[in-house]
Amino acid sequence: MSGRPFCSQAQLALPDWVALEVDFARRYPDDRSQMTLAITLAQRNVEQQTGGPFGAAIFAGDGQVVAVGVNRVVAESCSLAHAEIMAFITAQTRLQQFRLNANGGRYTLATSAQPCCQCYGASFWAGIDVLLIGARSADVHELTEFDEGPLPEDWAGELTRRGIAVRQDVLREPARAVLAAYRDRGGANY
Repeated sequence: MSGRPFCSQAQLALPDWVALEVDFARRYPDDRSQMTLAITLAQRNVEQQTGGPFGAAIFAGDGQVVAVGVNRVVAESCSLAHAEIMAFITAQTRLQQFRLNANGGRYTLATSAQPCCQCYGASFWAGIDVLLIGARSADVHELTEFDEGPLPEDWAGELTRRGIAVRQDVLREPARAVLAAYRDRGGANY
């Protein structure tokens, strides 16, 4: 680290195309429409070569988009910049509260693939009430080089015990298709 200046601030950013892709005035009233947005974000991230094949979106109880995220690990040189984490950060910043549901609102996180161990842990404290999952961890391992890390054997049960409803396999095949497209393009490096 010799010769590098001290850094007292860090900043992460979503790609510019996200603002054009997401209609923040639109309502997404059900699991399928919410997951469609998360998968679309993952797909565009691959097409634009702005990150890995993962997308996430956070919705208020009325189906309005609060925030979105895409994988930005390589682009931001930050191992924490997963789609779910980017969505949590932008939602918490927008609402100015570190626990989204602290004021009684209900929030859903739709993620194109099962959260890794990091994003799983963050889900406990971010203040979500529902977790929608597209592709499974097994799909990520089968179709990409990503190591999702260890999860407890009953990871979904643990979320449920903490008041977070888990719904898996929401549009699983389209979510798998994004992972396969990423693999077919040569994988990581963007």
